[in-house]
Amino acid sequence: MLSLSLILLSACGFHLRGAVDIPPTLLPVYVEAGGGSLVGNQLRDQFQLSAIPQAPSAREARAIVRVLGESRRSRVGALDRNGKIIATEIFLEVRFDAREAGGKELVAPQRLELSRSFEDADVEVLGKQLEAEIIYTDMARDATQQILAMLRAALPRAAKPGLATDPAGDQANRP
Repeated sequence: MLSLSLILLSACGFHLRGAVDIPPTLLPVYVEAGGGSLVGNQLRDQFQLSAIPQAPSAREARAIVRVLGESRRSRVGALDRNGKIIATEIFLEVRFDAREAGGKELVAPQRLELSRSFEDADVEVLGKQLEAEIIYTDMARDATQQILAMLRAALPRAAKPGLATDPAGDQANRP
């Protein structure tokens, strides 16, 4: 039932948030990222949800999205009058680019930095660590959406069936 709903929605032009329309000449896509990369995993998931074919290796891909780096850090956001931490700021930095298999740049190397702050309530250390992990996962999801938006903006649009375009970009055949 869910599959039928998704097919009907996509047939009417609806696309899931983060869906990317990649021209057939750039398929399949390969996401190059370390095994522990939250953003790399999120990108792979989004491509799968968007029915974008993914290559098993960079050699077999026509386009490669590379997560060049992903790092986390945190700092004290606020202290109470006794010097106890009451707020923490956490940061996720992601560096990425996208290239055709031949090396032509699709998206120049970019750096995204996301941050969140959260209050340190009087909870156990494990509770604070779990909350930070949940926030990092949410920030990775946000970074993935930003990367997909940059890909949408950078990739050439696939021509719609029945419409031909001349080199100047004007529609030659209008229905």
